[in-house]
Amino acid sequence: MSLNVPTIDISGLPDDPVARDEIARACEAWGFFQIVGHGIDETATSAFLDATRTFFHLPLDERLAVRRDAENPMGFYDEELTKNTRDWKQVYDFGIDLGDAGVAHPSRWPDVDGFRDIMTGWYRRCEAISMTLLDAIEQSLDVAPGSIADSFRTRHTSFLRLNFYPVCDDPAPADSGTEITHGSLGVNRHTDAGALTVLVQDDVPALQVNKDNRWHTIVPEPGGMIINIGDMMQVWSNDRFQAPEHRVIANASRERFSAPFFLNPDYRTDCVPLTTPARYRPVNWGHFRDERASGDYADYGEEIQISQFRL
Repeated sequence: MSLNVPTIDISGLPDDPVARDEIARACEAWGFFQIVGHGIDETATSAFLDATRTFFHLPLDERLAVRRDAENPMGFYDEELTKNTRDWKQVYDFGIDLGDAGVAHPSRWPDVDGFRDIMTGWYRRCEAISMTLLDAIEQSLDVAPGSIADSFRTRHTSFLRLNFYPVCDDPAPADSGTEITHGSLGVNRHTDAGALTVLVQDDVPALQVNKDNRWHTIVPEPGGMIINIGDMMQVWSNDRFQAPEHRVIANASRERFSAPFFLNPDYRTDCVPLTTPARYRPVNWGHFRDERASGDYADYGEEIQISQFRL
């Protein structure tokens, strides 16, 4: 079933109380919403998606030259797991100071003319949008200024992912229930680990959200971006805003490309509920992120979930 989550014009932020209220209601009801008025023009979006396609259409040996490993989650990978189940996708991740020397997880860049400049430019655009949305969400929670945003201002550990979903010869049906009995998913059901996610995609609908125990396909708004909140926002909001479970359907006839920007706090951040009584014990973001990345890379047993921190 197709479903259009709320679409919000954010052109007036940070000073638009109507947009702030709409974001808060969307976070409470859906955990998902779409945005327009974000300031990124169609030319920049097209150039970014074209560069994404170019990367994934490189010969395999060129993609493998920037392959991730167990120590560094940045780079290309085509064996990712979600909740211990193999996804039907390929990914390329970059970020964490964009590969500057001395960081724990430097980015790996392919030898493609102009690729790094286009990617880092898109990263900065998504970073700015994310911080605008984060400020609006923080204000809607009626907490002290900086209670959330201060964990991002000095240094944050956000990253940008390029997704490629090849044509699948045995996709799981779009109307499958939560337990998949046959076929493959592009991405298996999960919640995002960090604060919030900013997604741009092509025109192939495939992202599904679980609402009221039914899976609905989100129809992308032309020129828009899809936003969802993650586990750390669920902790900070003390369950007022809950990270939505979502998945991606594979396709038997068309390739699909998308790119989520994951806004994540400083590794040193201990995420704690900002209201009482607290429903979670403190979650150290560095530990949580490292455990989630390890679970995506290989099957090391039960993948870490926010439910393990619930009081």
